[in-house]
Amino acid sequence: MSEKDERLYSLLGHVLTPIFYVLPALVVWLIGKDKSSFVDRHGKEALNFAILYTIVQVINWMLTLIFIGFLTGTIVFILGLVWCIQAAMKANAGEEYKYPVNWRLIK
Repeated sequence: MSEKDERLYSLLGHVLTPIFYVLPALVVWLIGKDKSSFVDRHGKEALNFAILYTIVQVINWMLTLIFIGFLTGTIVFILGLVWCIQAAMKANAGEEYKYPVNWRLIK
């Protein structure tokens, strides 16, 4: 896999998470983990964050029944978007990135 493709795969795994939740990070990691150690590392990081992000957004969706979910869901979306954009920029530059808040379920 070329360096340009590594960066593109890693970038997509990060930047699509706030919109499509776990799916893009999972696909990127499964496709690229055996082809590139860079994609493997970024894919795992993105997938771990996507799992956490998805769980938190499901909880926020349930909290909309008592109206607090609208506020917390918006805050989580904005934070997730900012962190995913930062991660995508680092991936595109060929650098490593660790999310400020993340579960490391997949090692």
